[in-house]
Amino acid sequence: MRKYLAALICGFGAGVLQIVPFVKSFSCCMILPLAAFISLLLDQRATRNFEKIPMKKALLFGLFTGLFAALFGSVFELLITFITKNNDVIASFTDLQRIVQNLPLSEEIKKEVLGIFQSVREDILKSGFSILYTFSVILNNFIVNSIFGSVGGLVGAQIINSRLSNQSNGR
Repeated sequence: MRKYLAALICGFGAGVLQIVPFVKSFSCCMILPLAAFISLLLDQRATRNFEKIPMKKALLFGLFTGLFAALFGSVFELLITFITKNNDVIASFTDLQRIVQNLPLSEEIKKEVLGIFQSVREDILKSGFSILYTFSVILNNFIVNSIFGSVGGLVGAQIINSRLSNQSNGR
């Protein structure tokens, strides 16, 4: 576990930022890749190993950063939803209804989709918990965060390695 401590720390930070309004809009495309990059930098400093980073290591650090961010982000999102009995689904339900009505689907499918969302909304308003919402948040976070964390790790390693190459060529 100590080996991936930097990924845990950066994943925690990214997970916290995932639930902050407005900032959460940037979580997949900016925060997660940046967290993976920072986890590589932290690992370099902690181990005092400033050699080129192998792509396998970068991929693993990015993946673990994404997984930790998904874990913490999901837990915090679900905890806040449970406590406040409010979330994005509740806040944007009328917009969601309008969007579904404008989709080129049969009325039967539209009615079924809106029924599912209405059920999720009622569960959250009543108890602060919906099994479907919980499942979708966890699944979405683990898939998206793993992908963008991995990409961030690979891109971060390329940046770090090119910086190291430039420093060694400049000497």
